Amino acid sequence: MRYTGIIENYKDRLPVSESTRIISLGEGNTPLIRLDNIPREIEKAVDIYIKYEGLNPTGSFKDRGMTMAVTKAVESGSKAIICASTGNTSAAAAAYAARAGIKAFVLIPEGKIALGKLAQAMIHGAVIIQIKGNFDDGMRLVKEVAEHAPVSIVNSINPYRLQGQKTAAFEIIEQLGFAPDYHCLPVGNAGNISAHWMGYTEYKDYGKVNNTPRMVGYQAAGAAPFIKGSMVDKPDTIATAIRIGHPQSWDLAWNAQKESDGWFDSCTDDEILEAQKLLTEKEGIFCEPASATSIAGAVRDIKNGKIPEGSKVVCTLTGHGLKDPDTAISQCSSDMININPIMEEVRDAIINNM
Repeated sequence: MRYTGIIENYKDRLPVSESTRIISLGEGNTPLIRLDNIPREIEKAVDIYIKYEGLNPTGSFKDRGMTMAVTKAVESGSKAIICASTGNTSAAAAAYAARAGIKAFVLIPEGKIALGKLAQAMIHGAVIIQIKGNFDDGMRLVKEVAEHAPVSIVNSINPYRLQGQKTAAFEIIEQLGFAPDYHCLPVGNAGNISAHWMGYTEYKDYGKVNNTPRMVGYQAAGAAPFIKGSMVDKPDTIATAIRIGHPQSWDLAWNAQKESDGWFDSCTDDEILEAQKLLTEKEGIFCEPASATSIAGAVRDIKNGKIPEGSKVVCTLTGHGLKDPDTAISQCSSDMININPIMEEVRDAIINNM
């Protein structure tokens, strides 16, 4: 049968009815890729799997939550949605609003959004409101405005967002045939780690598996409230998708960490960029910087033994690398080779760079 998205696929596990008009772009069903070269590179006997969420319709995991949030907004009669965003949420909100035939308003921090994501929100027809502040300022304003304007909030404070995002855990269990020992994720607003834990525990309660993974959340060092133990007012990191100092799913994320016996840790920007390059050069997988935080942290904890050898580890890559091409290009040390259109020069260029 033709795959038509997570709501249709998991209708019995989501808050919809037969009469619900589903707003979908065929999200979900993303690949789970086993890494071949990085375990050899670090000389550790672990099975590392990548849940490549960058292959969702708008290039990030946000589509899982947005299909549910917009579906329920339309079901309630809403004619417009609103969100604050560092980029990926705005892209998903704009696309699903376009699909639904409603208006999307997105608040973005001035100069703090990757152009690939901004382009998506703009081309889908969203109304872009740029604020002189950060994501946390935008989130505060969205909550205030929603009390005075006829709009539905589609940030992860919307419980339907997490309902959609929990389906990634369902897929991982179905793709592996079991639950992993560890699940590593980048953490910004903290909705995704909370949603994954919800999904794993539901499938365990449902009898699909007998165990759940330890949930491990990695933050950028310059935006790490879970490491500090309190909110951060001026977060700063190259990983724009997790440049958030006041996570909206604070309590839910702490609950996931404690119930699963997992942990939070942080990675420097250099570690994040190094992991992004490692993935592309050794495995052919291109993700945005924030996504690479899960790999940076997991590789470090595998090397130091915190994640022991023999473990089954899943790392979520939350967004595609094309979301932020400027950061990727800035890491490339070699220049292009410029030659004349002559066979001998092409041959020499190849031989000299073998």
